[in-house]
This record gives sequence, C-alpha cells and structure tokens, in this order.
Amino acid sequence: MNDRRLPGGLTLRALVPNAITAAALCAGLTGIRFAITGDYHMAVAAVILAGVLDGIDGRIARLLKAQSRFGAELDSLADNVSFGVAPALVLFMWSLQQVPRLGWFAALAFAVSMALRLARFNARIDMADEPRKAAGFLTGVPAPVGAGLAFLPMYLAFTTQLPMWQDPRVVAPWLVVIALLTISNLPTLSWGKLRPRRSLRLEVILLVGVLAAAALTEPWWTLVGICAVYLLTVPFGLILYARVRRRRAGPGLPGDAA
Repeated sequence: MNDRRLPGGLTLRALVPNAITAAALCAGLTGIRFAITGDYHMAVAAVILAGVLDGIDGRIARLLKAQSRFGAELDSLADNVSFGVAPALVLFMWSLQQVPRLGWFAALAFAVSMALRLARFNARIDMADEPRKAAGFLTGVPAPVGAGLAFLPMYLAFTTQLPMWQDPRVVAPWLVVIALLTISNLPTLSWGKLRPRRSLRLEVILLVGVLAAAALTEPWWTLVGICAVYLLTVPFGLILYARVRRRRAGPGLPGDAA
C-alpha cells in the first residue's frame, strides 16, 4: 500500500480509519440535529450509527497497520461528542427538560463522566501491564455501550408507547447510573474474551444472522434485548475476573487499585 504522506503529515492508508472516525463524529452531531427537530427515532439511530463506525475504525487501522497518535486523539474526541454530549442532549430534549434544573444536572453528569472515562483511557493507552487490560478485560462500561444503555428508556418508550419511560423521574436516575458505570473500576468483558468454542461457531453465525434480521424488523426490541444481555454480563465479568486474579497471583494483581 502507498505510504506517501499527505501535506498534514498523515499517510494515505492512515486516511481511511481517520475518515471513518470523522464520519462517526458527524453521525453523532447529526443525532443532536434530529433531536432539535423532534425526530427522536432518527436521533437515536444516528448515535447508534456512530457506534457502529466507531467499532470499525480501530479494526481497519490495525488491519492497515495505520495506528497513530493522531488517530487515537481524534477517536477520543469523536467519542466524547458522539457518546457523551449527543446522548445527554438527546435525552434532555426528549425527557429531562420537563424538570430543567435536575434534568440538566443528570445530563451533565453523563456527559462529564464520559469525558472523564475517555481521559482515563488516554492516560492508560500505553500501559500494556494495566491489570484489567493485561487480563483481557475493560475497566468500566465502554463509551459506545454506555451511550446505547443510556437510550434504553427511549427504546422502551418507542416499543411500548407507555409514558412512564419518558418520565424524567425514570430517565434521570437511569442516566446517572450509566454515568457511574462508565467511570467505575468494574471489570467488563471485552470482545477478545468472547471466543466461542469451535463446536459452536456455526451456531454463533446463525445467531448473528438472526440478530441482523431482528434488527431490521424490530430494531427497538432488538436493542432492548441487547441492553438486557449486556447488563447480565456485568456480574459475569466480575466473577470471571475474580477467577483470573486467583489463578494469576493469589493475593491480587499489581496496581489493581487503579
């Protein structure tokens, strides 16, 4: 592949993942635009699209061997907007503005927590021996997942049409809980830990196909199901990480208080 540098110092192959990151940023900002005009279905869809693009850019960068500090910083800034600022504003306009003072504080808590999470991630990005990272776990709920979980009341409102899910007394506490999960020290499962046995790989392919069909036909119920499954994996991650700690070092991994 051509490694000729562009005027800004980026190679041509580094342009591809960074362009995808920029597209994710634009999707997150567009979600805010849809919320301003009252099209909340499209607002949520735009942020979800940003999450999909965010999951692609890093893998493409590794595939092309185009990782760079510029790309890491751009990705972090895009995540802060798409998964911190955008969900907070969408939820505020959809529900929390009914109690503008307390609602705004809940939205701020989520947006600031996401910024803190991403800052912590950047600070540890070069720490290969960070205990949870070394064991194949993440620390806290990842930014795109946090944004998806924050929208759970909206998914339920879209599917059930029950006004209770839009009640700020439901939305605000939920948003604060997710904010705390994003900045927590809970060990959560990473994609690297989800490795099915060879005997189950055809079943996994079937499951992915059925999930894709469900997402096309019943997108909001599918998202509710995905959120429920992820929340169930949180205690499973705690149990699995405790086993890893006992197996590796007995009393604990160095630096585990981080």
